[in-house]
Amino acid sequence: MKASNALSGISRRDLFKLSGQYGLSSVVLGASALTGAVTLGDVARAAESTYEKRFAKEAKHTFKLGAAGFNARNLLIERAGVLEFARDLESRTDGEIRVEFIGDNQICGQTSCVEKTQSGIVDMYAASTQNSAGGAPYLNVLDYAYMFPGRASQYHFLYSPESVSVLRDPLEKRHGLKFLFSHAELRGMQMGSSFADKPTVTKLEELFGTKNRVTGTQLGRIAMELLNLNPVPVAWEETLDGLKQGLIDGAETWASAVAYANMSPVVSQSVDLRFFCGTEHTSMSASKFDALGGELQDAVLESSYLAQVHVQAANEAALVKTVGFSDPVLPGTIFAENDVRVAFLADDQIRMAEEMCSPEFNPEPWAQWRERLNGWAGGMDTYQTIYDVARQVPADMKPENVEPRRWWKS
Repeated sequence: MKASNALSGISRRDLFKLSGQYGLSSVVLGASALTGAVTLGDVARAAESTYEKRFAKEAKHTFKLGAAGFNARNLLIERAGVLEFARDLESRTDGEIRVEFIGDNQICGQTSCVEKTQSGIVDMYAASTQNSAGGAPYLNVLDYAYMFPGRASQYHFLYSPESVSVLRDPLEKRHGLKFLFSHAELRGMQMGSSFADKPTVTKLEELFGTKNRVTGTQLGRIAMELLNLNPVPVAWEETLDGLKQGLIDGAETWASAVAYANMSPVVSQSVDLRFFCGTEHTSMSASKFDALGGELQDAVLESSYLAQVHVQAANEAALVKTVGFSDPVLPGTIFAENDVRVAFLADDQIRMAEEMCSPEFNPEPWAQWRERLNGWAGGMDTYQTIYDVARQVPADMKPENVEPRRWWKS
């Protein structure tokens, strides 16, 4: 793997020793700013310098940020913005807010981070909205099939003032969570060993009847059933082995998740179905946000905005240059080194999938959840509202060209 990361040559023992001296957050934040080949001494100096800056004065607020499976290494693969957010918030508040980053599933995992934030064990978390939907069902609102035509429309929505009324406010009122920022990809089917010797997928029907792992989202399950993709709930730790052994044919997730979660060795084809959101977001406890003074609340929002701008640019670059989500796959990328083929389906195949499973063409299977989500959002039509915002930009717009906006300022 040629993704640059400062910690790859450092042993776990040395890392634990440094963490004991300076704290895990100072080590991770310091190392994440280093590039190229580095020594233990380089990491130690970066950790010490970061520690001295972070602890130059006593913090008024210290927030624990539980980051599911993330660490400094894989945040250079999927650029979710978590470390940039933490670093900027500490700097912006001159140390009045300190963020303790706890990654690698050490305090919470993809499905539990949301509940541990709601119960006060952590104050902020980073995980996918789909896996978090079990503890915060309103997050299903992002998962209507083919509501977003592309990543540009996702970023446009995240920046839009309309996202406040249809996503952020209902999430806060119903589940006590302040949605801060998110990475944006669209989910496809990641096919395992049973597709290794098959030609690269070009037709939707080649996926019909396959057995595939599904995440925690209820709406994603509806889409998979309508596409004849046989969704089966499989624990994450069992997914890799299932793909390798051919016990399941595939798993629905997005390209950079395959790369950062070390799925690439067991994935043979990454099929760009784009059928619903893959959004690795960061949220915080709304009560912890509300307890801050006005200036510190503004700082959290501004650091969230900076993180959102960073993610938009950095993840688009990493998708092609680090992950290898392109045709042809670039040499030296994670997909190239693991022989993962990317299957970009033609427009007519995407259209066929959309007509099979989207609420626009097949409303009945979505009606119950749509009514429930609309009720939680105060009666607005959640699907139509987000659908319309997503089409305020051209469907073929490059995601990096979306204009950033501070969504809380209309």
